[in-house]
Amino acid sequence: MEARRPDPDALLRRVEAEEAKQARGKLKVFFGATAGVGKTYAMLQAAHEQGSDEVDVVIGWVETHGRAETEALLEGLTILPPHVVEHRGTILQEFDLDAALARPPGLGFVGRVVSGQDSRNVALEFTAEGFRSHSSEHER
Repeated sequence: MEARRPDPDALLRRVEAEEAKQARGKLKVFFGATAGVGKTYAMLQAAHEQGSDEVDVVIGWVETHGRAETEALLEGLTILPPHVVEHRGTILQEFDLDAALARPPGLGFVGRVVSGQDSRNVALEFTAEGFRSHSSEHER
């Protein structure tokens, strides 16, 4: 019995589809019911775990709120400089999305994603492979 050779075009389509799937970004969200429950701390611990696996890890934005334990976790991590904006005479600093996209890290972390009166401290993880929330998978 002669072995049937796979169709090269079908193999190519399968490889291209897998590469396209791997090229999607991911988003992991660390939610907490209130401030001070450890979202940023957990995010930075995850950054260290991923960084030890030789992944290019970048911190896009983080607020430690003066917590020494959280500040200690920044040691050894690459932190992007903030985007500086002047608004009504006040100098503000925020996550620099353009700098993060220009540098495409293997893995990036952003704490506090919204600002203003209704600010929520939410820690996010993004990668070049797709979006992933803490509880379920979401594709971009």
